[in-house]
Amino acid sequence: MWKVSIEAANRYLTDERETGLWYGHADMATGTRSDTRFGALGCFLPAVLALGGDVERAETLMDSCFRMWTAFGIEPEQLEYVTLAPLNTKYYLRPEVIESAYYLYRLTGKDRYREMGRAMFESIVEHCRTEAGFAELEDVVSKRKADRMESFFLAETLKYAYLLFAPPATLAFDSVIFNTEAHPFRRTWE
Repeated sequence: MWKVSIEAANRYLTDERETGLWYGHADMATGTRSDTRFGALGCFLPAVLALGGDVERAETLMDSCFRMWTAFGIEPEQLEYVTLAPLNTKYYLRPEVIESAYYLYRLTGKDRYREMGRAMFESIVEHCRTEAGFAELEDVVSKRKADRMESFFLAETLKYAYLLFAPPATLAFDSVIFNTEAHPFRRTWE
C-alpha cells in the first residue's frame, strides 16, 4: 500500500521549482495540478519519506520546509511556494517540521538537522515566548502574538525539540514508534 501511494504522490504532487522541492495539490480524479501551496502540516513528509527509505528526497524536501521557516523567521501556516508568499500568515506552534528534523538527524546522523532544529527553537523562543508560556502568532510577518497555545505545543513540538538534542540513550529510537501525538510506543516487531 505504501509503495503504490508514495509512487502516486511522487508522480502527481512533487513539484521542483527554483524555490525547492515541494508537494503541491492535484485534482483527485485527473491528477492535474490544482494548486502550488504547501503548509506547515505537510512538513511531516520529510520524516515519512526518510522512514520509507527515500532519504535523498526527504532531505531535499526538508531543505524546502526550512526555507519556508527562514523566509519569515518562523513558519507560516501556508505558503505559495512558487513566489514564497504566505497564504496564511498564522503560526500555530506546530511540531511537524521539528519532528522531521529529529527523524532526519536520527536516520542520517547529520548535524545540519540539529542546526535547523536549533534555529527553529530559538525563533520560537524569540517570537512566541510570553510571561506565562508561549503564544501562537497571528502573523509571522509582524510577529503579532495571539492569546492561545494549543496543548500539542508542549506534548509534541517541545518533545521533538528536546529529543533532537537529548543524548541518544534518552530514548531507544530504533525500538519505538511515535503515534500522532508524539507518544513513543515500544515496537513489537522487527
